[in-house]
Amino acid sequence: MALKSTIYKAELQLSDMDRHYYAAHSLTLARHPSETDERMMVRLLAFALYADENLVFAKGLSDVEEPDLWLKDYTGAIKLWLEVGQPDERRMLKACGRAERVVVCSYASNSAIWWQGIGNRLERAKNLTVWNVPVATAQALEKMARRTMQLQCTIQDGQLWLTDDDQTVQVDLVRLK
Repeated sequence: MALKSTIYKAELQLSDMDRHYYAAHSLTLARHPSETDERMMVRLLAFALYADENLVFAKGLSDVEEPDLWLKDYTGAIKLWLEVGQPDERRMLKACGRAERVVVCSYASNSAIWWQGIGNRLERAKNLTVWNVPVATAQALEKMARRTMQLQCTIQDGQLWLTDDDQTVQVDLVRLK
């Protein structure tokens, strides 16, 4: 018998002063059985960073042909392809060929080693951006995971703060590409 995804609900109040985007999003996150709370919260962080009324959670772990999140225009063209973790080089190049813009949010302790191994082979991918979420930040985000979450996110001058009833996590992303 296959394990089913666990459903998480998040009410996200977002104030992105850098992009002048202010919105409330009611999100449903299906946490795949093989996914950790840490990874799920980094997916939520990725949503907050690139929030748009048309940005949606895709099948990600369940379907190799889809990212974790994507933004499509009304014609079905992929405007933004968002990956969480450490995808392989071929997956990223394929995504760069399919989407206008590709973003990877890496969060593991070995992200620098992963990037050193493939970074120079991805220099030609001009539409690729790679961020690293520091390990301590990802672990702090993991502690915020609840089946029902009320979150406030503020983005200003390239810094992000994610707050719930108990804590505030400052997210200082490290740009790898």
